[in-house]
Amino acid sequence: MESALKDLSTPTGGVEDVYGEDCATEDQCITPWTIAVSSGYNLLRDPRYNKGLAFTERERDAHYLRGLLPPVISSQELQEKKLMQSIRQYDVPLHKYVAMMELEERNERLFYKLLIDNVEELLPIVYTPTVGEACQKYGSLFKRPQGLYISLNEKGRILEVLKNWPEKSIQVIVVTDGERILGLGDLGCQGMGIPVGKLALYTALGGVRPSACLPITIDVGTNNEKLLNDEFYIGLRQRRATGQEYYDFLHEFMSAVKQNYGEKILVQFEDFANHNAFELLAKYRTSHLVFNDDIQGTASVVLAGLIASLKLLGGALCDHTFLFLGAGEAGTGIAELIALEISNKTNIPVEETRKKIWLVDSKGLIVSGRKETLQAFKKPWAHEHEPVNNLLDAVKAVKPTVLIGTSGTGRTFTKEVVEAMACMNKRPLIMALSNPTSQAECTAEEAYTWSEGRAVFASGSPFPSFEYDGKLNIPGQANNCYIFPGFGFGLVMSGTIRVHDDMLLAASEALAAQVTEEHYAKGMIYPPFADIRKISAHIAASVAAKAYELGVATRLPRPADLVKYAESCMYTPNYRSYR
Repeated sequence: MESALKDLSTPTGGVEDVYGEDCATEDQCITPWTIAVSSGYNLLRDPRYNKGLAFTERERDAHYLRGLLPPVISSQELQEKKLMQSIRQYDVPLHKYVAMMELEERNERLFYKLLIDNVEELLPIVYTPTVGEACQKYGSLFKRPQGLYISLNEKGRILEVLKNWPEKSIQVIVVTDGERILGLGDLGCQGMGIPVGKLALYTALGGVRPSACLPITIDVGTNNEKLLNDEFYIGLRQRRATGQEYYDFLHEFMSAVKQNYGEKILVQFEDFANHNAFELLAKYRTSHLVFNDDIQGTASVVLAGLIASLKLLGGALCDHTFLFLGAGEAGTGIAELIALEISNKTNIPVEETRKKIWLVDSKGLIVSGRKETLQAFKKPWAHEHEPVNNLLDAVKAVKPTVLIGTSGTGRTFTKEVVEAMACMNKRPLIMALSNPTSQAECTAEEAYTWSEGRAVFASGSPFPSFEYDGKLNIPGQANNCYIFPGFGFGLVMSGTIRVHDDMLLAASEALAAQVTEEHYAKGMIYPPFADIRKISAHIAASVAAKAYELGVATRLPRPADLVKYAESCMYTPNYRSYR
């Protein structure tokens, strides 16, 4: 039987479709396999195949469901309507999050149907900002495993642990060690909410099959005293492993992943502390297919907004001066990608293009006089300048046209800072990127009000539209969700084996190209999320095209129309008919 089913396999999504689930058209029947054919009560408890009241009369007879369901037969659309009404009755976002997670655990396709069809409403629920609170309370919310927990207790046995996961054809792993969850700090093992949320978006926004996604939390302890003293904490009760012990453990993990899943498995690092994030990306980017969303994904989505904003600001990217508040992995990652893009467009060495970009950290403007005490990843941004101790003075000294916040500290773009930007620029670009909403450097209302309606504004978490002087301003959301689902899907569908910076630039340009004149008229520098599946297909196609150009794509021959190929590979959550 298995060999016969293998003959039906397709390259859809880059993984062999052993059970014929994806090579069948939506009007063809499939078999709900687990270890054997799933039927009866077990079928209703299998989230991958459960359809609830949508099972037809024939399916109820064929799969021994008579009496296990009420007699009514409901369409998926009616189920969706009912559930959205139920979710909207909750006033507390965390309650909506719990309701969505419970739905995913009992009916996978309906979960993704809701998320895809109501993405603008539900994205802040299943991911930032609500997921931050969910991580803080994950110990109390935990009911059943949604991914793999690999702790120091499994040292020397990580390959064995990976084999415990029931799905074998994994395409994408999102992994965290929980040390720097959003702007909330060290949440240890409870950071699992981040990989779970990211991979839900890989499916809903990027089209990667849910069965090909694996969330993983690496538990090396936590330095969060509150968690260590919490009787409901679900992780190791010890302080974090560091140094050689930490890196040896991560190396065992990376080696086991490659051994178990092969060369083309995408490993996305998520919410690691700055020092580890840079180290891990540098160490494994030449030997594994790795991607750090905090460094590379954030950089790509911000660069896309900058490219799009040129229609409103005027000039080319090289004509602008950039000032960052925050010099961690997000800030330096964005800065480096901006410098690379300017270098590519002007043929000026990247060492020179970096001089258009200035960074402020907790000790003030990063200048050459501080070089001896700077961390390695900050040193390229130490330019010749006298010391400047605070952001307002840095704005006055550098005279930036673009102000970008990645500090993780709320309300640091004060009225004086925004007014200074507006004083020296006709249309200042202000990007308050820190998450969650409470940590944003300023609100959209503050940016528009203090700049007298002239600012072009974008943030990391969503803000409502704001009317100033009779004009409705729609703030942009520089959300990584624009980039990483399509970027990762482009790597998977082309069988890419390494990530190159040029792929990030290609993704940025593809996203910027989706902003229309209608959007610009509303002050938008990002397209609406309602179009995210189409946007992801274009990003995936651009990333795949660059991979083929660079010779690192292994899925041959190259499809003639990569956009159409991407759309055809995308997972769709519509119910299937069962034999």
